[in-house]
Amino acid sequence: MAVPKIQLGQLWRLDETGDNWLVTKGYSEAFTSYAVLRKVGGTAADIRRVKVERTAEGVKLPGFTFTQESETF
Repeated sequence: MAVPKIQLGQLWRLDETGDNWLVTKGYSEAFTSYAVLRKVGGTAADIRRVKVERTAEGVKLPGFTFTQESETF
């Protein structure tokens, strides 16, 4: 599912396991954007860096599904 913008505090569900992940940081390198996610209830080692995909509908994280009902903060 695409959203207008990746923001800190958003919750995304990992499609493989169904675990929830929290966006803790977003940054850009050259022409690519990344989101850093931390597993909800996980340890300090449960951190992933995910490349942000841009589509006509907005942006999304491959392998993840946006889980929050409201996209406005």
